[in-house]
Amino acid sequence: MAEIVEKLRNIALVGHGGAGKTSLAEVMLFDAGVTNRIGRVEDGNTALDFEPEELKRNASISTGLHQIPWKKHTITLLDTPGDQNFFTDTKLCMEAADGALFVVDAVDGVRVQTEQAWAFAEGFNMPCAIFINRLDRDRSDFQRTIEDIASNLETPKAILLQLPIGELADFKGVVDLISMKACIYDADGKMTLADIPADMQEAAEAAREEMIENVAEADDELIERYLEGEVLSDEEIRAALRAGTVSRKFAPVICGSAFANIGINLFLDFIVNVMPSPEDGGAKIGKHPHKDQTVERLPSLDAPFSAFVFKTIADPYAGRLNLFRVVSGKLGSDGTFYNSSKDTKERFNQILTIMGKEQKPAKEAVPGSILAVAKLKETFTGDTLCDDGDKVLFKCAEALPTLISFAVSAKNKGDEDKVFSSLNKIMEEDPGLKLDRNSQTKEILLAGRGQVHIEVVVEKLKRKFNVEVALNLPKVPYKETIKKKVRVQGRHKKQTGGHGQFGDCWIQMEPLPRGSGFEFVDAIVGGSIPKTYIPAVEKGVIEASDRGMLAGFPCVDFRVTVDDGSYHTVDSSEMAFKIAGALAFKKAVEQANPVLLEPIMNVTVVTPDDYMGDIMGDLNGRRGRVMGMDTEGKNQVIKAQVPLSEFLTYAPDLRSMTGGRGMYTMEFSHYDEVPAQLAEKVIEAANKEKE
Repeated sequence: MAEIVEKLRNIALVGHGGAGKTSLAEVMLFDAGVTNRIGRVEDGNTALDFEPEELKRNASISTGLHQIPWKKHTITLLDTPGDQNFFTDTKLCMEAADGALFVVDAVDGVRVQTEQAWAFAEGFNMPCAIFINRLDRDRSDFQRTIEDIASNLETPKAILLQLPIGELADFKGVVDLISMKACIYDADGKMTLADIPADMQEAAEAAREEMIENVAEADDELIERYLEGEVLSDEEIRAALRAGTVSRKFAPVICGSAFANIGINLFLDFIVNVMPSPEDGGAKIGKHPHKDQTVERLPSLDAPFSAFVFKTIADPYAGRLNLFRVVSGKLGSDGTFYNSSKDTKERFNQILTIMGKEQKPAKEAVPGSILAVAKLKETFTGDTLCDDGDKVLFKCAEALPTLISFAVSAKNKGDEDKVFSSLNKIMEEDPGLKLDRNSQTKEILLAGRGQVHIEVVVEKLKRKFNVEVALNLPKVPYKETIKKKVRVQGRHKKQTGGHGQFGDCWIQMEPLPRGSGFEFVDAIVGGSIPKTYIPAVEKGVIEASDRGMLAGFPCVDFRVTVDDGSYHTVDSSEMAFKIAGALAFKKAVEQANPVLLEPIMNVTVVTPDDYMGDIMGDLNGRRGRVMGMDTEGKNQVIKAQVPLSEFLTYAPDLRSMTGGRGMYTMEFSHYDEVPAQLAEKVIEAANKEKE
């Protein structure tokens, strides 16, 4: 069984949207004999993109999984989304892989999401390799792509293992720099070995020398022998290549064309021969769920069972499907395990292998197995599963921050509760979403990575749960406050048949520092208002302050001191004093110079140097205050405070300013006064809405 683990390869295909990851996966499945035809993304018939939302957009929005048998090994392929809207899924699924293969388009070169995924791989300390795709396309340029990789994907250093033969429409194969053979392909993707074309011999020899020098650096003994002029055998080069790739000393680069099925069999060979097995990853560190102690789990069959859930698929009919990666030990096809994240035992009666949209029962799980289990009650993405007798808790990758929010409302009356419950179900399979109810504006707020992300959620709501919703920009939760101290009387007197109503109070109202909230002081002496009625005055003030006098926004940061008043032994009541308190509040606010407050956000923008000027100018245009600047690798980090009202649509604006290279996060800081001319417009709009 240990041999089984050594024969597993868990590989994430990553890169910018449109680089050809799904097309590459299709050809891999075909070449391995798993499928009998090559699906095309544009025809909507691929094995890994099958959700209606993916077919509509001709793009992956969720990671697709498939097993590929190749030369007595089992490759589990994770075809991840390349669109930043769905990049949380990419990040979480990369953690389940042992190696990442970056697909770079020879036309467009390295693009933003490739760089971001490269940073994820660094965070996971994950071995990487690069496949340059689409060398048969118009405007493709191998040399330019190599330079692009060298300048944008610096660590680990990229080293070339192949050279393309021919270019554009004449691209017909590759030179293998280890065997120094030409691999020529016919129209059906069949390969024949030949001598290197004479016009390429010199370039191939120079490239081989450079490759051997780079590879030998992974092994001190080898580099010594190489520098002394000794000729290294192909086997020694291959062994050093694997060792250096697994230890992240370098990232090998190979090339081909998924569309023309050129170089794909060599790509499969490369995965099996060079990329890591689960055993190469070493121990995964966790902690004991109930004690302050570190626990490590080796990828060994003899270790206690442990695994983590990296993805959840929610189906309204079939129930929930949890995809998990086994870290250590083994698991039979049914039984129980312990969920240490939820402190509960879970029973299962089947484990499944994911093959595109289909699932097949699996007999057992070993370290490195990527499998699924259905209908667990408490288990979600990020949870740790383990042996009840030997517990461990792993810290899994976290979702990327949300960038844009929309107010979501039901299109059909009576669907309001269904909207909330259905969104919660969708969040089970998409941890990149956040759901919130704003108590002030009474809106359901759905936050995601971008507008396309939210639109896909709306489509899923209709398809899976038959709930239709409308999207609007969220209302800004303005507040109101006062700037001047005043003293006023609130008097309520009503005479009707029988008992009348009488309540009379004098209050002082004064501003408090920002963020202090509301304070109430009882300064009555001599019993001018009986003690039993004073809480009613406070209640009247609080209820009236929920709807401020300027525009109906809550009034905050003030102190009310009740210092005098009068009462009637028969006509006074709690209700009468509550009304008196509310009247006093309204009268006081009118005289106390009321102003509008807006939420100010702490914003951090990360951008390449080139766009600094544009971003600073744009932040100033949004009434932002730059608080500081810093450098982070090749990027600049700008920290600023900006009013929320100016930042509701920042995500698409930043994207267009930086060509998608800029990123930002935002969190609430404090409330501040709205400039007078803007306040007038807000008040006018709010009062119109009330009418």
